[in-house]
Amino acid sequence: MRRLEAMVAVAVLMAGLASAAEQTVSYKSGGETVSGFLATPEGKGPFPAMIVIQEWWGLDDWVKDQARALAREGYVALAPDLYRGKVADKQEEAHQLMMGTPRDRALRDLHGAFAHLQGRPDVRKNRVGAIGWCMGGMYALALATEERKLAAVVAYYGAPPSDEAAIARIEAPVLGNFGGEDKGPAPEQVKAFEAAMKKAGKTVDVKIYPGAGHAFANVNNPWKGYREDAAKDAWKRTVAFLARHLKRA
Repeated sequence: MRRLEAMVAVAVLMAGLASAAEQTVSYKSGGETVSGFLATPEGKGPFPAMIVIQEWWGLDDWVKDQARALAREGYVALAPDLYRGKVADKQEEAHQLMMGTPRDRALRDLHGAFAHLQGRPDVRKNRVGAIGWCMGGMYALALATEERKLAAVVAYYGAPPSDEAAIARIEAPVLGNFGGEDKGPAPEQVKAFEAAMKKAGKTVDVKIYPGAGHAFANVNNPWKGYREDAAKDAWKRTVAFLARHLKRA
């Protein structure tokens, strides 16, 4: 009897872990065909959706795990492969890949991801948001300055725009999670962005975590900078923020 109960418990656990389907998808980016990692919730939908933007390491397992986590929360989650299949595990290589990726090409890929999600029958076309970490946080905010139909943006320690004209173009509500010990972006930059957003009448919610540095939410942080309490709180804020803006009728 106990063995049967244990088998049932394992089956329930595995069902929960397998609640998000996943696949590699192709979509158009200008004249190119590019790819990304797609995780989808169970059911037919339509669901809200998220563009999941990588750190400077590339489309690695940690980023895919974030897409899976969002799918379990009820979002169709697409993580574009901005490095065209390359993934770094050393800082020098990550820096080279990031610097070697043209900004206009990356943004074109993100616009393509937005269009791909909007064209899916399982997606609510007016409920597509973006989330990113590090380099991806910067690109999530940059996308918001160009894509007026983006419905929500979450930026983890990504350099925010400082140009008033660019900030004026942001229509999406923005949630920001930043480290108080981060040097790029520094808290002063974050506070200036928050002030500029409020001055422009935008919706913004920024939290700066004392004692946390760059990439504090990534358990694989090579600088031993993972901060569990801050990471859990930031994720809780993220889930609540996205539900408020993307799951409403």
